[in-house]
Amino acid sequence: MIESLQIVECPRDAMQGIKGFIPTEVKIDYLRRLLACGFHTLDCGSFVNPSAVPQMADTAEVLTRIGEFKGDTKLLVIVANERGAARAIAYNMVNYLGYPFSVNETFQRRNTNSTTTDAFIRMRKIHELASIAGKELVVYISMAFGNPYGENYDRDEVIRWADRIVKEGITTISLADTVGQAKTDDIRYLFETLSRKHPGVVFGAHFHARPDAWQNKVKAAWEAGCRRFDSAILGFGGCPFANDELTGNIPTEGLLAWINTHTASNINAEAFSNALKRASGAYHGQ
Repeated sequence: MIESLQIVECPRDAMQGIKGFIPTEVKIDYLRRLLACGFHTLDCGSFVNPSAVPQMADTAEVLTRIGEFKGDTKLLVIVANERGAARAIAYNMVNYLGYPFSVNETFQRRNTNSTTTDAFIRMRKIHELASIAGKELVVYISMAFGNPYGENYDRDEVIRWADRIVKEGITTISLADTVGQAKTDDIRYLFETLSRKHPGVVFGAHFHARPDAWQNKVKAAWEAGCRRFDSAILGFGGCPFANDELTGNIPTEGLLAWINTHTASNINAEAFSNALKRASGAYHGQ
């Protein structure tokens, strides 16, 4: 079981759904503040079709401008196909490529216009590109805890897909509570089962929840052995398919307060306070 704590700050997830374009300079200033905090990873952009995610159209410039400030923090960008992967690996400062893979066929088609089978084949090709370039692929298993379409949810199907992903040589997998409906017994079952079957793989949690409903999810994952958590300051972001505007990312300030009652997070408190004060203005493009 992987024991080292990994906190992944996700401004990309927080920003991508904001309709008004956040000026590039504002993004750069905010991301530099986040890099001073000492997070394990910063999910800072994506190389996807800008017509689909216009907020991330400036990812290339952002990366170029923040690379020298990254320190020990690893930079992650999301890609959805080989073209995006080819762009991402061209940047030396990028450590991780994040790839969304859904166990739900409907969501995979809506999210990347492909079948689950085709998405898995694409994942394999992206992993090959990343490995040749010395980058690591992080696979996000979307809809890992249910779906909003009234379709059957089988947590053992999540296990089977995770087994196949691990067999491809992927060593970091994040289970995504895409629409914020994860149940604590499913959380415990998935993390306990996967960490037991694959002790050399890091299984992370990317939870979405209402502001008053995230603690039990984090607690269940922690008790099941999870030590990699995605979050976003102020809980911005989430998934538009959740059909609940209050369902967002886990708030980093809350997550850190919870974790600090169990172990040391090693986040620079002064730098984090600085980023926290800046976050609301940054997300509103100010």
